[in-house]
Amino acid sequence: MCKDCGCSITPHNHQDDHHHHHHHHVHTNPITEDKKTVEVLTKILDANDKQAQSNREHFQEHRILSFNLMSSPGAGKTTLLEKTIDLLKDEYKIGVIEGDLETNKDAERIKAKGVPAYQITTGQACHLDAFMVHEGIHHLPLQDLDIVFVENVGNLVCPASYDVGTHINIVLLSVPEGDDKPAKYPVMFRSADIVLITKADLIPYFDFNVDNVKKEIRRLNPKADILIISSKSGEGMDKWIKYIKLKKEMME
Repeated sequence: MCKDCGCSITPHNHQDDHHHHHHHHVHTNPITEDKKTVEVLTKILDANDKQAQSNREHFQEHRILSFNLMSSPGAGKTTLLEKTIDLLKDEYKIGVIEGDLETNKDAERIKAKGVPAYQITTGQACHLDAFMVHEGIHHLPLQDLDIVFVENVGNLVCPASYDVGTHINIVLLSVPEGDDKPAKYPVMFRSADIVLITKADLIPYFDFNVDNVKKEIRRLNPKADILIISSKSGEGMDKWIKYIKLKKEMME
């Protein structure tokens, strides 16, 4: 976990936070017994939320529908974006903000699709926050876009605690990860507006109980939509595209 956002702070490792990162889940951390630390993290939280609202307003001013994609590393976020671009490029103009600790490989993959993309390299930070996304917004031609995807850093913990200023939170759960992840990482799945069970073509080869996963997700988050998809085989992609189009129409 990164030292900047508070994840590395423990009851035995108190340190002053001079950064603008924060966690919504600090209230369950034993360190919250430290009043000074609580005050610092609360101020950081408030600053991020204000910036997130500003980001949302910026998207809305340009009539842009925005998505925040979150998952563990390797769940298929970038591949999903590539396939989504292929299926929507004739109807919508899409932009992407990419988040990774290092390299601009994902942004280059997106640019190869003819789509504007801006890479944010976070260094040690294990998530994007609203301030980082604000920077990315100003590197995209918003006046020419209909939809913006933010691909968050691969992590099933910290990104769930940050409002980056998008309209819809998407959580990907890939079949190879196992069907126990919603129970193990409940904060992430509670934050989702929609959960995409990805790499569905691999279900026959893994001990992955789809019914149990759906049941657990609905227990944690009854309002979340759930789709089973495969970017490789195309399974469920029609429903995913229909979902995007519906959300876009609702925004008009």
